[in-house]
Amino acid sequence: MSEPQLSLARAFADLPDPRVERTKKHALADILVIALCAVVCGADSWEDIEDFGRAKEALFRRCLALPNGIPSHDTFYRVFAALDPVRFGACFARWMAGVCAATGLRPIAIDGKAVRGTPGATASGCLHLVSAWATENHLVLGQRAVAEGSNEITAIPELLRALDLEGALVTIDAVGCQTEVAEQIREQDGDYLLAVKGNQPGLHDAILALFERALDGDFAGYRHDAWATEEDGHGRHEGRHVTVLYDPPGLPDGWPDVAAVVMVTRERQGGGQHTCEAGYYLTSLAGTAAELGKLVRGHWGIENGLHWVLDMAFREDACRTRAGHAGANLGLLRRIAASLLKQAPGKRSIRGKRLRAGWDDEFLLQVLQGLDENLDA
Repeated sequence: MSEPQLSLARAFADLPDPRVERTKKHALADILVIALCAVVCGADSWEDIEDFGRAKEALFRRCLALPNGIPSHDTFYRVFAALDPVRFGACFARWMAGVCAATGLRPIAIDGKAVRGTPGATASGCLHLVSAWATENHLVLGQRAVAEGSNEITAIPELLRALDLEGALVTIDAVGCQTEVAEQIREQDGDYLLAVKGNQPGLHDAILALFERALDGDFAGYRHDAWATEEDGHGRHEGRHVTVLYDPPGLPDGWPDVAAVVMVTRERQGGGQHTCEAGYYLTSLAGTAAELGKLVRGHWGIENGLHWVLDMAFREDACRTRAGHAGANLGLLRRIAASLLKQAPGKRSIRGKRLRAGWDDEFLLQVLQGLDENLDA
């Protein structure tokens, strides 16, 4: 394991060490690298991380100082419990910003996930982590934990501030449909695509009335676009129709740079049932109906591409780590590991890649190099 393969260690070089000087038997960079590699390779607990480090000590001695050998599981736990999750997340976001610049990422989905096994005084009753997800490249770009006594609304602006949004299109579910959030995205030179539901009744009703008038008049006097798709699979037929109205009149004040409103109608038929539902969106991007429809659908890739992976491959909902910031920081390690494994070569599942990385040192090095290749491109 040579130095070029550890740019992730350099990414966290300026992360403040929470320990007092006299207690530092192990370098912070060593602790972070060992913990991340362990999580990549299947570790789900602090004891697992220590065991992995000891099993791979010869490998780690090729690139890490290890002045006092492999840290104990208590050391890993105490360090991650004390580590500032905001500063940790900001270092990670800067690292991912370099990858974004190299790969030309554009759509970013913001969404939250509850860690059911970790109690917390949040609106969901447990540790709740909000992530930024690059929908096209399957990369986690950043994370913020919801503060105690709060919900996702307060975490979203903090997460956005840690991201480079220039040229990005940010998609957020209805919880993030706030004028302040839209203004922040525009101030950071990004565009927004926000789901509009009942939590913004004035905006929702105005958009609904606007589409009703446009449909009743066969869109006379409205600049618009439409796009439709149909899919069959698993005994079900699904049709999606996207309608866009540009420069929409009559919306409530306070929404910055509104370029269009979007209606997505979904019809599903299968198993003897027929359902039809419509969703509404507000955006600062004057894209085509096809572009905006794909962006709406792409937002939900975070559920299958990240949240499902975290639960099924990393067993996140079973995690009970709760002392200090340990839960949030371990959650970020899982998200970094998921991003690295998504970029790793091969068509195996995330679980399969985790197993292979634990067995095969050379494959582990390939996993660690995955994002560095984007940076060097």
